[in-house]
Amino acid sequence: MADVNLGLGHQKSIKHIVKLAEREIRRTQGRPGTVIASTPSVIITASRTPDNDSFINYEVQVLENARIDSDKLDEAISAHSGVATCDKGETTHIKVEGESEAVSSALEAITPTLTLPEVWTIKGEGYDAEPIGVELLFKAMVQYKASDCHLSPGESPVFRVDGEMHRSEVMGELTTQQIMQFLREMATERYWKEFEEDQQTSFNFHQVGLGYSRVSAFIKAGAPHLTMRFLPETIPSFEDLRVPKDTMEELASLHHGLILVTGMTGSGKSTTVAALVDWINSHRHAHILCIENPVEYVHHNKKSIVSQRSTGVDVAGFSLAVQGALRHDPDVIVIGEMRDPDTIRSAINAAATGHLVISTLHSNTAYESINRVVSFFDPIERDLVRMQLRDAVRCIICQRLVPREGGGRQPALEFMLNDIKAINDGIMSGMSDAIRIGMQQTQTHSFIFEDYIFKIYKEGIISKETAQAFSTDPSILDQMIMGTYTVPRLESIKHLHTE
Repeated sequence: MADVNLGLGHQKSIKHIVKLAEREIRRTQGRPGTVIASTPSVIITASRTPDNDSFINYEVQVLENARIDSDKLDEAISAHSGVATCDKGETTHIKVEGESEAVSSALEAITPTLTLPEVWTIKGEGYDAEPIGVELLFKAMVQYKASDCHLSPGESPVFRVDGEMHRSEVMGELTTQQIMQFLREMATERYWKEFEEDQQTSFNFHQVGLGYSRVSAFIKAGAPHLTMRFLPETIPSFEDLRVPKDTMEELASLHHGLILVTGMTGSGKSTTVAALVDWINSHRHAHILCIENPVEYVHHNKKSIVSQRSTGVDVAGFSLAVQGALRHDPDVIVIGEMRDPDTIRSAINAAATGHLVISTLHSNTAYESINRVVSFFDPIERDLVRMQLRDAVRCIICQRLVPREGGGRQPALEFMLNDIKAINDGIMSGMSDAIRIGMQQTQTHSFIFEDYIFKIYKEGIISKETAQAFSTDPSILDQMIMGTYTVPRLESIKHLHTE
């Protein structure tokens, strides 16, 4: 940590200056064994033992240019002779050490004899350097059933369990040195160099026998922060994920077209995609080409050949990888994320030329995903993109993870299957409401969030409060519960066009 200048105002306590300095240091570096607060006239050094939270050893250096009341200082030292000593010369050295209460009393007597500046340069030393056990942390994630783990200086590890953050009660607060050592141990030379140069990096790490992790590290307020997304070695099945098995198997059996898995960050998109890929890998003789940043779930060849490429390592970027994918003889192309026009354009073209393309997108509903994709393009291109999507899209899945009764989380789903003219026309027109109305017709296998949420609410899987909180339109859910909801008629789409 670089030295930091801290304005403390007019302080009347050496102990309080150290306390404020420690709080600032601890926030970005973790618990220091020694705190040094210095100015051109006064330098304060406070230290403690690893098993003691209170500082029990203080040294105050008063330089020549400092204002000091020597007589009162002598009186204070004399009154606390068992704890405090003073050595006068060009620089006055005051030492106070002993039991906490005695040290506090001596400091209270000594402080009024000095004129304390307002601005201090602070730094810490003697941080805990005991390595963080990589295996221990993985075991903790497995034990807690955590999806993520966060490491920050001055905090104990924080685990995300069922969507909520919980601090570890077993491991103590960490230091910058420990986190940097932990990252250096896991990162290859390439990613460590990337972190040093860009102050951020992301890579996949495998703890044999326990699982994989997508590791993301970055700098915040001058301090490192590290996030680990836990990924099991065994890829969950459709039954494990509690998603409709028959529908998912039908989608995985497709030989061409575009399947999008959408939702917000942390909604389980990557896991659903991994389950689709694993089913194809287990049941079809195909070449599956996966383009990810970084590789998350690791697939091993079963009936299929799976080629996983990590952008930045195996290929420069998503767009270049997708553009070159057709030359690699793929049957299925998996794109980690639709993130730019070139990648999206290449994905649509691949789907149109007889390949099954599976990708993810950040979107709150399935029916809004079309316009989300189209928004990446300039207005002059959008009509063409809608026409290409109309022909390429086979299904858009949107999911939200909702709390189950009794613990755990349950995916709430919305499926937009491009299987009737009303949905097809809605895609072409770019009218999300028209797609939503089409999704509710009896002729389609599509369904909106409220249909699925109402179903799992009736089965007692989630509470009414949860159902309402995670519905796109709670009023529709309320009508379903009361039995008064009426599916909009297709004729209402015509009114949308004429408004």
